[in-house]
Amino acid sequence: MRGVETRIQEIRHRIFREVARMAYHTEWPVDKRIEELPYKIIPGQVGNFRNDVFLERAIVGERLRLAMGLPCRDASEHAPLSDNIEQADKADTYYTPPLINIIKFACNGCAEKRVIVTEGCQGCLAHPCVEVCPKDAVSINRVDGRSFIDQDKCIKCGRCADVCAYNAIIVQERPCAAACGMDAISTDENGKAEIDYDKCVSCGQCLVNCPFGAIADKSQIFQVIRSIQSGERVYAAVAPAFVGQFGPKVTPGKLRAAMKQLGFADIIEVAVGADLCATQEAIDFVQEVPEKIPFMATSCCPAWSVMAKKLFPEQANCISMALTPMTLTARLIKSEHKNAKVVFIGPCAAKKLEAMRRSVRSEVDFVLTFEEMAGIFDANHVDIENIQEEEEINTASADGRNFAVSGGVAQSVVNVIHERFPDKVIKTANAEGLKECRKLLTLAKAGKYNGYLLEGMACPGGCVAGAGTMQPIKKSQAAVNLYAKKAKHKTSNETEHVKELEKLVD
Repeated sequence: MRGVETRIQEIRHRIFREVARMAYHTEWPVDKRIEELPYKIIPGQVGNFRNDVFLERAIVGERLRLAMGLPCRDASEHAPLSDNIEQADKADTYYTPPLINIIKFACNGCAEKRVIVTEGCQGCLAHPCVEVCPKDAVSINRVDGRSFIDQDKCIKCGRCADVCAYNAIIVQERPCAAACGMDAISTDENGKAEIDYDKCVSCGQCLVNCPFGAIADKSQIFQVIRSIQSGERVYAAVAPAFVGQFGPKVTPGKLRAAMKQLGFADIIEVAVGADLCATQEAIDFVQEVPEKIPFMATSCCPAWSVMAKKLFPEQANCISMALTPMTLTARLIKSEHKNAKVVFIGPCAAKKLEAMRRSVRSEVDFVLTFEEMAGIFDANHVDIENIQEEEEINTASADGRNFAVSGGVAQSVVNVIHERFPDKVIKTANAEGLKECRKLLTLAKAGKYNGYLLEGMACPGGCVAGAGTMQPIKKSQAAVNLYAKKAKHKTSNETEHVKELEKLVD
C-alpha cells in the first residue's frame, strides 16, 4: 500500500540509496562493495525481517543486482553477487527483459486461491453456507456447530462467503496474482509464484502488492549517476504525477533546484509532452473516427496499449499512433539540446520497457521511478524540503498535468477537439486497472463503443497509482488536481510548444 512505510519499503529505500552511493563513490571497487552491502543493510546475527539473517541477506543481494540492472539469478547456481558486475558500468547498459522478477527464495508460496472458515464463525442455526454450496463442500462440526470446508470438494466459488452473516468465511487469493490484470502469474512445481512473460505487460502491480517483497524490477540508478559523472548533459523529464511524491513541502521549484544540485542540466515537465500528445490524438481522432477505424484508444499508458495489442490484435489499429508524452518530451529536449541525454522520472514500471523499443530508445536514454529518485536524493543528503527554491519548471497546461489522473487523458483530448473542431461531437469511456480495461475493449470489440474515444489506465487511479509512487493514491490525485489549477493555460492546445508538434512527430 502506497503511503505506508512497511518493512518492504524500508528495504527498497536502503537498496536504492546504497546503489546510488556506490555509483557516486568512484573510488570504491564495485565488485567488492556489492559483496559487502548485504551485511551493511542487514547487520548483526539475527534477521530483522524474516528472522533468518542469511536468507534476508541473500534476498537483499538479488535486490541489489536488480537495482543495478543486472539479471536475477537462479538460487541453485552458486556465484558471487558481483557476477558480471562490469555490465552495470557500461554506458549503453539498458533494461533487458524480464523487467519484473520473482526472487524465488523470497516467495512465500501462497495458495493461489482458497476459501476458509475463520474463528469468527458463530455456529449459527441458519448455516446458509451449507445450503448454497454447489458441491456439498461445507459441513457442520457436531461438537461446536461451526462450519467446515472440505478443500478437496471446494471449487472456490465464494458463495458461502457471500451469504455468511458474520463475514466469518473468507476467500484468500495470492496477492500478486489478484493484482495482475493479465492473469500472468501462476504456480511453479515448487509452489512458488512464476510470471508468464508472454502475458506480462510490466505494469508492476504484482510488485507493489506482494506482502513478502519477493517481486522486484530492474533499475538504472547506477547508470544515470555515472552518465552525469562522465560530463554528459543529462536532462530530467519528470512525469505529471510527481506532485507531492517527494513530500508535501516540495514545490516544483524546489524539485528543480534539487535536481540541479545532483548535476542534472535542467528539468522539464512531461506535462508539456502530454499537451502535445493530446493535440495529436485530437487531430487523429477527428480524421480517423469513424471513417477509418470504429473507435480510437489512447496511447500514453504503455501497459494498457501493450495489453490491447496482445489480447485484441484485431483492434490493434484502433490504438492511437500518437507518440506518448514521454517520447514527445524527450524529442523536444533533444531538438533544443543536440547532445543531451534524457532520463524519464515517473511513476511507471512499464515505461522502462517502452523506452527500450527501437522507435523510442534513441530519444529516452534512462528511466527511473520516483521511488528510485528518492534513493538518489537520500544518498546525496539533499534536503529537498528546505532547499532554496528556483523558478517554476515550465508552462504546461492544466489538462496536460491532469494526464496523471484517471480520466484526465480523455478529457484533455476532448477539450482540444472542442477548441479546434467545435462542431465535432465526441463520446468517451474510460477504465482503470487492467481487468476493467479488458472489459472495456471486449465491449468495444463487440461494437458497443463505435465512435468513442477510449482511455485505459493499467493502474487503478491512473499514473498516480503506478508501481514507482510513494504516496497514497487519493492524496496524490488531489495534489495533481490542485497543481493543475495553477497552470497558466487550461487546455493542451493553448501551450507554446504545440506549434512544434509537426516537427517532433516527423
